[in-house]
Order: sequence, then structure tokens, then C-alpha cells
Amino acid sequence: MADNQTAALVRAAIANVDIPGGDKLGAYKGLSEIIVTPSAVAFAISVEPGMEGAFGPARADAQRAAEAASGGRKVLVSLTSDKAPGKTGQQAPQAHGSGIPPKTLVNGVKHVVAIASGKGGVGKSTVAVNLALGLKALGRKVGVLDADLYGPSVPRLLGLEGQPVVREDELFTPMSAYGLEAMSIGSMLQGDQAVIWRGPMAASALRQLLRETAWGDLDILIVDLPPGTGDIQLSLCQQVELAGAVIVSTPQDLALIDARKAMDMFKKLSVPLIGLVENMSYFVAPDTGNRYDIFGHGGARSAADELGVPFLGEIPLHMAVREQSDLGAPVTAVMSDGPEAAAFNAIAARLLSGGALG
Repeated sequence: MADNQTAALVRAAIANVDIPGGDKLGAYKGLSEIIVTPSAVAFAISVEPGMEGAFGPARADAQRAAEAASGGRKVLVSLTSDKAPGKTGQQAPQAHGSGIPPKTLVNGVKHVVAIASGKGGVGKSTVAVNLALGLKALGRKVGVLDADLYGPSVPRLLGLEGQPVVREDELFTPMSAYGLEAMSIGSMLQGDQAVIWRGPMAASALRQLLRETAWGDLDILIVDLPPGTGDIQLSLCQQVELAGAVIVSTPQDLALIDARKAMDMFKKLSVPLIGLVENMSYFVAPDTGNRYDIFGHGGARSAADELGVPFLGEIPLHMAVREQSDLGAPVTAVMSDGPEAAAFNAIAARLLSGGALG
């Protein structure tokens, strides 16, 4: 069935859901567009601040009605509210504020580690996947959650094909690759299909991918965050007990400026900073063995020392890392004895020795 037909069926199914005030959801101006992917249906119900509790039953009724019309797709329903107007300089909402649940652990996961960067293009996702594989090689049970909803890359990096299965209890079964459990919205999209969601809806989708996936029994869940300091990062930090965050940067000043902003965000949100990684640290020419500091060198180490954050190590710029990533065969899995994997494995070992992961 075409996506637009499914969207129409879902909209019709939820139209008669009762909402506070005696009205119906179908006529409610706060009902968003119905978004349909091959594996999921998503929509948002936007309410006034303080009305989240009152709309709770309507959200549950809409979820049930949408599931009956979704053709077996997973249904993601977001209940969102805009922040109430405040004075200039008002602090960000706290975890126990209106509509924001308290921080809790993720079922089946001992430690959640965020991999973040201040800007895109620094190889954060490649680092996240290879560090996960390095931790697995050290005997840990590891999963990867692709939280970059707008630019998911984990399916490509791990060579994932197909779509996640929804179990009878409405939980996603994570996909598996190289001994890792993995979940990404990218596995639910068609080709070049874009995710065009406002921040609150994306944050709600992240919550459901995180909470409604049957992770099993993991020692560590690596969360590959999108670049920057936006709604998804804030949502994760407010709702989940994080063991800490790892910041990925390249050596040049431009990247480090944004990396500092990312570190500042985690500090303000009381998330421990496990350390800083310098990716693309240097290049060794394979034909001559000469070393080239293409993006400069040592900037991340200096920044870590200045800010009092552990420096976890340097990852050289290797052609094989790029080639194997494009093939969906990460070097840490398929070239585990080579120098390309050694840097990732060393950083994985430092993560475990630092005490944050038990």
C-alpha cells in the first residue's frame, strides 16, 4: 500500500479520538502531518504547556487506533508542548519539569555512552561504530543506537540490510552485525527518503527507538548523536542516565571551537565527560611512510588539557578506514590485527580503564 494511502487511513482512524474539551482529534489544530515509512508511522500531538497529563489518554487512544490502520508498521506518537514564555536568560527545562519524565535507566542496558561532536564531518559515526567493536573485542556486550535521525549512517557503516522486526509485544528487535546489536531509523527509510521532523517530534522518536527496542542484556549502549547541541542531545541528556559522553574532534581550530561547545553543553546538563578523541589526527603516506599533519596536530590534546578532560587518543587518517566504512565492513571488525584498528582498540581499552563503565 502506498505511503499516502496509509497516511490517509491512519488519519481517518484517529479522527474520532476524544480530546480534552469534548472535541475530536481529527479537528484539532495541534495534530501534525502523518509520516509513513516502510516500517513506521509517526505523528505528533502538540498541546499547551501543562496539558500533557490531560492529553495522555488521547495519546494512548490515538496510538491504538493508528496501530489498527498502520498495516503492521510500528507507530510512534509524540505528545509535545512548546515551552511557556519566560524571561530572557531563562534556564533550560529540568528533567522533572512539566512533560519531561525523570532520568531513568534503559531496560536491559548497564551503561549508556554518548558519542558526540560539535560539528559534522569529523568522523563521529565512524568512531562510534569502531569503538563499539573495540569494546566488543574486549569481551563486552555492546549495542549501537543511531540517534542522528536526520542523517543516519550506522546502517551503511555496519552493512545493515532490511528493516527491524516488530515483536508481538510491540518492541523492535534490534538488527545485528559483527556481534553488535544496532538500531537506526535509517533502516526504516526508503533510499534517499528524508526525515523532516520538528525538534520535539524527533526527540520523541528517539525516545521510542531507545525505550521500545528489546536490547536484551547489554553492558554498553553506544549512542551516536547528531552533530551540534540541539533537541535530540537535550532530550537524551534529560531522560537517560548516561555513564558519560565522548567528544570527537579533528585537530583544526574550527572543529575544536564547536567541540568546546559540545563539552559545555554536557557539563551544564551534568553529564560526565569521559574524554576527547582526536580523529584524522595525521596521515602517513603508504608509499613513503612520511607523516603529514593535514589538519594540524595536537589541538584536541591541548584542548583536553586546558579543560581538564581526559584525552583518549589520536586516530590517524587511513584510506582503509574510509574504504571499509563505505563497504559496511569496519576495520575494527575485518582488519582487527592491522594498524588501522589499533587506534580504535586502544581508545576502547582506555574507556574501560577510566572507571566510568564499571
